[in-house]
Amino acid sequence: MKFFFPDSQDQISPFFNFDAEEHPVHRVRQRDDRYAHEVLRRTPYNGMLVSKAIVDGVMDRGSKFTEAQRGRIYRTGAHDFYRLKNRRHHLEIMGDCGAFAYVDEEEPPYSLDEVIGFYEGVGLDLGVSMDHIVFAYLTEAHKKKGLEVDPDWVRRQELTIDIAGRFFKEVRTQRCGFAPIAVAHGWSPESYQKAVKELQKIGYKQIAMGGMVPLRTKDVTDVLRAVAEVRRASTEFHLLGVTRTSSMPEFKSLGVTSFDSTSPFRQAFMDDTDNYYSLETTYVALRVPQTDGNPALKRRIKAGELDQMVAIKAERNCLKVLRAFDHDKATIDKAVSALRSYEKIYETKGRDRSDSYRRTLTAAPWKSCKCGICEDVGIEVMIFRGAERNKRRGFHNLAIFKRRLDRTFRTHS
Repeated sequence: MKFFFPDSQDQISPFFNFDAEEHPVHRVRQRDDRYAHEVLRRTPYNGMLVSKAIVDGVMDRGSKFTEAQRGRIYRTGAHDFYRLKNRRHHLEIMGDCGAFAYVDEEEPPYSLDEVIGFYEGVGLDLGVSMDHIVFAYLTEAHKKKGLEVDPDWVRRQELTIDIAGRFFKEVRTQRCGFAPIAVAHGWSPESYQKAVKELQKIGYKQIAMGGMVPLRTKDVTDVLRAVAEVRRASTEFHLLGVTRTSSMPEFKSLGVTSFDSTSPFRQAFMDDTDNYYSLETTYVALRVPQTDGNPALKRRIKAGELDQMVAIKAERNCLKVLRAFDHDKATIDKAVSALRSYEKIYETKGRDRSDSYRRTLTAAPWKSCKCGICEDVGIEVMIFRGAERNKRRGFHNLAIFKRRLDRTFRTHS
């Protein structure tokens, strides 16, 4: 089972100064910053996914690339841009159009020539046909309530299949260097099955299952069982944005050979509790928001509700005590007390994470982790504070996620 990690220009600066909270003066991001596969001991994915919407922008949303970065990826190719050349194991790069970015539009915003031009222009291995997401799923409960199929769902499915047909023909006619992948959309197991049948008739041997991110695991499984009934022996399925580690062996038995997801990375700074992965469990990160970088804190200080110096003093004490704890020079009680004192200042919803913090500090999982990041920065990886720490924790999560995935397949082999 191949795991593709979607890129959104997530890198870390290896020379970031945690004490001063500063980058080197002469830092050049594309030259100096590092991707996950460059800083972890083992590459945490089998490939990367890059979206045209991220590189070129879409509609009124700009690119996440600077002009210099965009010029470079087209000039040197994606493999060189992501520094994947000359690696012992070849990492494939898949491209898509970033359908989430234009889901509210009547039709996808790109032409086939623009899509193919992007895939060929940056030298991708795999290219996903432009699709239009169907954000709906009719469960049996919905059907019993009398909910019916929306004509727009049918329109989007048919449009996606039509585009896939023209895309497949153009890729062959132009003798493109990437393998084409179609996208199947639907709103029920039967409708997904219909889409897969049509896409296989066109000639596709790789089909991505789209619109399944919000579905329950049971619904995902029901869909895969339905499409497996019509799957040709040579057809491989890819799951777009779906991460269900414990179910992956069953998904594999139903024809799934790859998937992509940002969940392990994003949980590091988007989740309220599960921020740091270990092989067996997850831990909450130690929140120490920057006084001058937290919007809620800044508003309260400007409104006169908080004394800025009191907040800064509590913030600095937190960092000092946590670093002392990491070097066995402060107790767990003192660390939890410092975190709680600062939490009372910045937390507006009355939450008390003391018990969760104590659990994290008692286990101190970063001390035994050999991912390549934890040994390098110690407790900084566990501190919820700014991109340099949060992205490092996200990279760590990718490493552990890949180990969990491999272990799951070993257990079911």
